Amino acid sequence: MATKKSSSSKNSSNSSSNRWGLNKISFWVIVAVTILYAVSLVLGACQISLVVVGALQGVATAIMITIVAILAWRYVRPKPAVWKVLYFICLLIVIAGIIVPLVVA
Repeated sequence: MATKKSSSSKNSSNSSSNRWGLNKISFWVIVAVTILYAVSLVLGACQISLVVVGALQGVATAIMITIVAILAWRYVRPKPAVWKVLYFICLLIVIAGIIVPLVVA
């Protein structure tokens, strides 16, 4: 019995390592965002167009917020309505915190 249990756990761990799980997606998003921020850092240091640097940073921020918002929604979806209201209020404040400084500056 013990051998069957260990072999079935090996099979499940092998199949889960081959698919795109949450941990793998999170890692590759961080890698992609790091590349975008590194490129914008180098362009900024070379004093290349500030618009390009800001756009790259904006894309990186948007990618991260999108991933986090999707994961947060998965957590909030089965919860009562008050959690959903809190989720949308927080999401709107985060979006406003990104857009308002861009418009004011």
